[in-house]
Amino acid sequence: MTYFGFLAVFLGIPIALLGLIAWRDDRTGRRLPPVLRTWSPYVVIALHCVVALVYTTPWDNYLVATRVWWYHPELVTGLVIGWVPIEEYTFFVLQPMLTGLWLLFLARRLSPPPAAISTPHAAWQRWGGLAALVVLWVISLFVLFTGDQPLTYLALLMAWALPPLMLQFAYGGDILWHYRKLILLTLIPATVYLCVADAIAIESGTWTINPAQSVNFFVGGLPLEEIIFFLMTNIMISVGITLALARQSQERAPAALLALLGRMSRHPAPAGQQSQAG
Repeated sequence: MTYFGFLAVFLGIPIALLGLIAWRDDRTGRRLPPVLRTWSPYVVIALHCVVALVYTTPWDNYLVATRVWWYHPELVTGLVIGWVPIEEYTFFVLQPMLTGLWLLFLARRLSPPPAAISTPHAAWQRWGGLAALVVLWVISLFVLFTGDQPLTYLALLMAWALPPLMLQFAYGGDILWHYRKLILLTLIPATVYLCVADAIAIESGTWTINPAQSVNFFVGGLPLEEIIFFLMTNIMISVGITLALARQSQERAPAALLALLGRMSRHPAPAGQQSQAG
């Protein structure tokens, strides 16, 4: 299976179907619930595609350059930027589109949580979650710098994935807990689906994980690190989109960011109006 063939089948087709459903929802008036009806969700997804491309590019180039993983040269077009084929950069953009459209599909159909976040545990949900993530990040850095080669891929993965999550939990851990049903129902199916697709690609030789830099623990033929990769990336995407759309986030957002999103969005709502809305 060529890499672009993989992208077309396993990401292009579901993205097209979810995009068609989103278009139909817009035409028939099936809207996001008021608590998520802030900025244009498509602008938010597009911004996540840009962030994913910028943030993942140096990390993934390092993985390929150090032979943590490699791709089959006959199954890619041969157009390489740095150490990574153009197909990999395409994947960086398509995954946020797939997960983001799936989140919108669910958000338009699930019963939304109440508008107000009233919990005595809000501080623990923010700072306790942040503290747990910081501990995991420090452990990842320790493992990485001790040079335990079989843990290289896993340590690099966690050291890369945790900082954005630390920022997200510090900003709105309580907001994320408030929307936990939407996040989990987005996260679990998207992760399982991409894991199955990845296992098929690895089996067909599209890319290979270096066994010398992996723990060599497999689930259904898929290396543990790949499962964690899709889990962590889908967490970042679903959490980021939820925070961006949640009306409760507006009160904490910097005014400059609110103004920027307002100019980019098709239906901006000033922060003052948002805090009063449903």
